[in-house]
Amino acid sequence: MSPSTPGADLPDHPDRLWRTPEPKRSYDVVIVGGGGHGLATAHYLAKNHGITKVAVLEKGWLAGGNMARNTTIIRSNYLWDESAGIYEHALKLWEGLEEELDYPILFSQRGVLNLAHSLQDVRDSVRRVEANRLNGVDAEWLDAEQVKEVCPIVNTSPDVRYPVLGGTYQARAGIAKHDYVAWGFARSADAAGIDIIQNCEVTGLDVVGGRVVGVRTTLGPIAAGKVALCSAGHTSVLAAMAGIELPLQSHPLQALVSELLEPVHPTVVMSNAVHVYVSQAHKGELVMGAGIDAYNSYTQRGAFHIIEEQMSAALELFPVFARAHVLRTWGGIVDVSPDASPIVGLTPVDNLYLNCGWGTGGFKATPGVGWVYAHTIAHDTPHALNAPFSLDRFTTGALVDEHGAAAVAH
Repeated sequence: MSPSTPGADLPDHPDRLWRTPEPKRSYDVVIVGGGGHGLATAHYLAKNHGITKVAVLEKGWLAGGNMARNTTIIRSNYLWDESAGIYEHALKLWEGLEEELDYPILFSQRGVLNLAHSLQDVRDSVRRVEANRLNGVDAEWLDAEQVKEVCPIVNTSPDVRYPVLGGTYQARAGIAKHDYVAWGFARSADAAGIDIIQNCEVTGLDVVGGRVVGVRTTLGPIAAGKVALCSAGHTSVLAAMAGIELPLQSHPLQALVSELLEPVHPTVVMSNAVHVYVSQAHKGELVMGAGIDAYNSYTQRGAFHIIEEQMSAALELFPVFARAHVLRTWGGIVDVSPDASPIVGLTPVDNLYLNCGWGTGGFKATPGVGWVYAHTIAHDTPHALNAPFSLDRFTTGALVDEHGAAAVAH
């Protein structure tokens, strides 16, 4: 769907959703990273703030990083007020995004079920349900029989290693088609006059007198009034070009899909104890993943034993899948902060902005973080929803600890 001839400017070509312009020598805003977050930010800069002299720079092909490598789960049932606020804002945007973009994104609100396997799991889950309700987020506690009603293929036998004691359920949660989401945002941003420039790697940031003034790229230097970093696992590498050391670690995160199957799995099921999550995609393949590889790496591949453990865990919950065949596996690069929450806001360098540290939860936030990041860039001050996720919280101690939510990739 994306243009096949880099450098060819084809604004009216009927087979193109966006142009492939040559980069201009200067922009009001340069967004580094052409994934979901970067494209959503561009869309909302134009839609909410009227800022259109913008370039989105992507070192590879559009949305070819984590946006193409995630497992598309969307939910907002987070424990802490700060997390619930930004994810619920995103979920509300998801619910109207297809109409807003005038483009199909296949958002399917099939629900997300988080299983509990011990008494401590039950206590933590009920606590999260009550916290969700206080924040206006739909959530309910289900016992084992109700879990079976929502997802009949889950193994709820008491004679297993991790018996299912119940689970939390968010009915408004679900999945969407990740590439369609990227194309919809790109199409909208392009229609507003924003330049989307692929195969353009940023190799340096120009900082003069404590203020960023431009970027150096493989297609030449580009002056910028403001620069917004938005490149997931590589954001720490970019920030270092401006002398900023970020409290991030980058890890591989793997997932896999099965061959196509008839519709058998009606919802998304997650389990921290068994350590896997499984959904069924629109075409019929099973999609599953678990946690990050333990080592730090910038490679988009991981260790085989992680995939092996994912499949073993999935069979504990879903014995019915014992004869399903794996079609393919892949890996992305996730950036994890000390409190497992994102960093979105200002930096010590004037007019340089950060959106990073989403770990395994970036896709579900796509429209919400695009909205608040655009506000932050336009006004040079955080939106109320991303103010708690500032970089300085690691010196003030005002952490938003979501390690419980990130125990299994989500």
